[in-house]
Amino acid sequence: MTDEQARTERPRRSRRRLSVDERREELIEAALGLFSTRPPEDVSIDDVAAAAGASRALVYHYFGGKQELYLAALTSAARQLSDLLEPPTEGKPLDRLRISLERYFDFAESHAAGFTALLRGGPADRSGEVGEIVDNVRQLLLGRILHTVGIADPGPVLRITLRSWMAAVETAGLDWLENRDIPRADLERLLVDHLVVMLRAAGRHDPVTAELFDRLSQEELGPDH
Repeated sequence: MTDEQARTERPRRSRRRLSVDERREELIEAALGLFSTRPPEDVSIDDVAAAAGASRALVYHYFGGKQELYLAALTSAARQLSDLLEPPTEGKPLDRLRISLERYFDFAESHAAGFTALLRGGPADRSGEVGEIVDNVRQLLLGRILHTVGIADPGPVLRITLRSWMAAVETAGLDWLENRDIPRADLERLLVDHLVVMLRAAGRHDPVTAELFDRLSQEELGPDH
C-alpha cells in the first residue's frame, strides 16, 4: 500500500468505529448548522454530506431524503430544549421562572443552530409536521409555566397572555442572537418584567388573572408589603 492509499484508508477506518446513533447524530448536527442559517429549500443533501464529511449516499441511507433529515434535526433541537427547561421544583414562582428563562437562553446561546432552526421552521409550515413539532414544544412549555404559577386550567385571557409572552421570548431570543447589543442578564430581567406587566393588564379583563397577579406580587414582595 502506498503512502497516499494509507492516508485515504485511515479516515474510513475511523468512521467505521462510530455507532449507528453516533453517525446519525453527527449528520443531524451538521444539518442543524445549515438549516439555522439558510432556508430548508436552499440546503441540499450534498451540502449536509459535505458539512458532516460524509457521502451523499450515507445521508440517504440514514434519512431517506432531505425532508426526513430536516424533521429529525428539528426534533433533536426540540428534545434538547424540552429537557433543559424541566422546571425547578423549589422557590417562588417568579424565581423559578427566572431560572427557566436563564436555561432557555443558555440553550439559545450554546445551541444557536438548533434554536434558530427550530423557531424558523415552525411558522412557515404550521399545518405540517414541522409546525407540529414546534407546537408540541410550545404546548409543553405553556404547561410548565402554568405548573410553575399553580394554574391547572387557564381561561382564555390567561392562556392568550402567556402564549403572547412566549412568542415575545422567542422573538427576543432570535433578536439577541443576531445583535447581542444588550447584556443577556438584562434581557432576562426585562422579559420577566414584561410578563408581570402583561399579567397586570390582563387582570383588568379577567378576575382569575388578577388574582394570579396579586398572588405573585405578594410572594415576590413578601408578607410585609
